[in-house]
Amino acid sequence: MPDVVLDTIIIGNNHPLVFILGPCVIESYDHTMFMAEQLRKLTDRLKIPFIFKSSFDKANRSSIDSYRGPGLEEGLKILAAVKDTFNVPILTDVHETCQVLPVSEVVDVIQIPAFLCRQTDLLVAAGKTGKLINVKKGQFVAPQDMQHIVKKIESTGNTRILLTDRGSSFGYGALVSDVMAIPVMQQTGYPVIFDATHSAQIPGGKTTGGNRQMIPYTTRAMVAAGADGIFMEVHDNINQAKSDRDTQYQLDRLSELLSQLITLRSVIRDFNG
Repeated sequence: MPDVVLDTIIIGNNHPLVFILGPCVIESYDHTMFMAEQLRKLTDRLKIPFIFKSSFDKANRSSIDSYRGPGLEEGLKILAAVKDTFNVPILTDVHETCQVLPVSEVVDVIQIPAFLCRQTDLLVAAGKTGKLINVKKGQFVAPQDMQHIVKKIESTGNTRILLTDRGSSFGYGALVSDVMAIPVMQQTGYPVIFDATHSAQIPGGKTTGGNRQMIPYTTRAMVAAGADGIFMEVHDNINQAKSDRDTQYQLDRLSELLSQLITLRSVIRDFNG
């Protein structure tokens, strides 16, 4: 597996876990800056690679009445402020091809949402930017079929690719996190990230529920399975979060879990020689 490089961060091949962390959606300038500052302090203290994430638009909310975010223009201004103030790489998602170019001018990682992971035009447009592309595996896509999605991006000459597992649908109810998905997707030749918080969702209803208490268990299992990084949405006041309040992880509990994952990663690396 080739290394994927982002500034000073090297992802894959038993390098340290990369952590993609941040609130689900941009709620305000002040809240986003606060979260970025807290996460930067924590990851600096733990000496771990950190990419900040947040969404300017949650275009796939269950209800039309749900909060979606500040939109493209204002959202990119806030993400640019985070990048400039805290000197941290930025990840955000795109939903339409017209968003790709303006987003690429601000962020370091363009994310393709799970529901859009097979949209050829979106994948190709993102690939053409030369940016690092993170593709969320759709809940409806088998891990081995991600190879076809990878080839769409590679067709642009871009091989800066990450794949992220966020669970699989198995009928109605909770998503299933399959540890085999990690090594299967790594067979594409690219690093694989585990989305710890979206995998805990319980789809359905006006708003999506979730099993936040399961996050430590599934995340430790996926690190043991060889995941190259962890994606987690984090909030300082989950009961007041404007999106995914049942699955975002509480900021004041994050340090303990990240420390466990770092230790576990070290053990697995030693075991693999």
